[in-house]
Amino acid sequence: MNAPNLLSLLEEQARHDLARLNYPTANWVPATAGPDGKPLLDVLVVGGGMCGQTATFALLREGIRNLRTIDKARHGEEGPWATFARMETLRSPKHLTSPDLGVPSLTFRAWYEAQHGATGWDALYKIPTRQWLEYLLWVRRVAQLPIQNETRLTGLDAAGPYLLAELNSPRGPETVYARKVVLALGREGSGAHRLPRFASLDADDAVWRGRIFHSADDIDFAALKGKRVGVLGVGSSAFDNAGAALEAGAAEVHMFARRPILPQVNKSKWSAFPGFFHGFYALDDAMRWKFLTYIFEAQIPPPFESVLRCDKHAAFTLHLGEGWTDLAIKDGLPVAITPKGSYRFDAVVLATGFDVDLMARAELGAFREHVQVWADRVDADQARRYPEEARFPYLGSGFELMQRETGATPAAGNVHIFNWGCAMSHGQLAGDIPGLGVGATRLGQALARDLFLMDQHRFYDMLLAHSDPELKLTRYYLAPD
Repeated sequence: MNAPNLLSLLEEQARHDLARLNYPTANWVPATAGPDGKPLLDVLVVGGGMCGQTATFALLREGIRNLRTIDKARHGEEGPWATFARMETLRSPKHLTSPDLGVPSLTFRAWYEAQHGATGWDALYKIPTRQWLEYLLWVRRVAQLPIQNETRLTGLDAAGPYLLAELNSPRGPETVYARKVVLALGREGSGAHRLPRFASLDADDAVWRGRIFHSADDIDFAALKGKRVGVLGVGSSAFDNAGAALEAGAAEVHMFARRPILPQVNKSKWSAFPGFFHGFYALDDAMRWKFLTYIFEAQIPPPFESVLRCDKHAAFTLHLGEGWTDLAIKDGLPVAITPKGSYRFDAVVLATGFDVDLMARAELGAFREHVQVWADRVDADQARRYPEEARFPYLGSGFELMQRETGATPAAGNVHIFNWGCAMSHGQLAGDIPGLGVGATRLGQALARDLFLMDQHRFYDMLLAHSDPELKLTRYYLAPD
C-alpha cells in the first residue's frame, strides 16, 4: 500500500481513537452574557503555533468548547518553523511526544511511519524542521482545532472580572469579551527582539534597514550571494543563520562573541524528565530560582550539527573572545568595531535572541503595574545579578498572572501565560517540545477548574434541578410530589 493511502488510514484511525476518548468532550460550561449583552467567550487563545494549538487541543479535551484561537500569521506560517527557525533539524530527539497529548495515532512517529515505514523511522536521525511544521498542521487538521489565521490581538484590558480583547483581521477591528485569555505567543511573545545598544547606531533609524537584521527577521539569503556577512552571537540561531548565508553563497561569514569558548554542556537538557516537569512548580520560590538561574547562566551550546554545518565552509570564520564595542553605518555599509579592529560587511545578523520582559508588551499594558514579576519574590541583590530572570512574570498554578495587591485588578488572574514567560514559575513547559504535553494538560485542567469555580452557584442550582429517574421503568419508582 502506498504512503498516501497509509496516511489516510492513519487519519481514520486517529479520528476513531479520538472518538473512543469522547473527543471533543461535550461543552459543560453554561453560557454567560458579557458586558455587551452577547455571550462571553470562555477562553480566547492568542497564538496558533505549537503551544497555542496544543493548548486548544487540551481545552477541547476538557470539554471547553466555547473558545476561539487566533494567530496573526497566515495558515502554515504560525510559529517559527516556516520563518526564522533556520536549523535543518530539531534539537529535540525524534522520539519525543507532546502535540499528540498522549494519543498514539497522533504522534510524530505514527505520522512519519505512515509515509516512510518502520525502516524509515529507524533510519531517521532527527526531525527535519519543515517536516515538524507539516506534522503540526496535520495534527491541527485531524483533531479539528479551530484556529483563525490573520487575526491579531491589538489590546487587552479588564472589563470588571472579565477581559476585553481588541482584535484586528482582514474583516476589520473587533471587540471580544472573554472570561479567560491564554497568551501562547512563543519566544517573542515573552518580550521582544534583544537588540544590543551601540553608540553609533540608532535602532529606530531606517538607515540600517536591509543591512542589519535580527536573526528572527525575514532575511533574503539569496541576496547575500558573494557578500560579506557578519554575525553577532554564538547560539544556535547564530550558527543556523550563518549556515543559511554560507549555503546561499556568501563570500565570507564572520561570527563574533565576547566569550573565549563556546558553551559546552546543555544543562537544560538534563531537566527534561517527568519528575522535573511535574515537580518544579511545587518547589518553593528559592529553589525554583536556584534551579533556573543556574540553567540559564550556564547557557546552551549550539547543536553540534549546526556548528559542523558552518565549519565545513572555508568562507566561515569564528572570532571568539572578540565582542563588538560598536556598530555603525559608514558609506551605506555596516561596520563592526571590536577591541581588535574594525570589519566592514555588506550585511549583519544580530543573533542575540529575545529579551524576556512580558510586562513591556503592549497586550499587557493595562496590567503592568499590578501584577507580580520574579523581582517581587527575590531579594534585590539576586534581582540585580539576574535582571532578565527577575523580569519573568510570577505565575500561579494555572499559569495565571498574580496580583501585587489583592483586588487591584481581579481580571489579571484570568490572563494565562503559556509561552516562554512561564519558565521561571513552571519550568520549560511552553515553547520547548519535551514538556509541552505536561504544560498543556496542566493548563487545560486549571482552566476547567477555574471555570467551574466561577459558576459554582449556578452549578449547584443545576444539581438541584437535575432529574433523571433511574427506576422509572421498575415497580420501585416513586413519582415526585
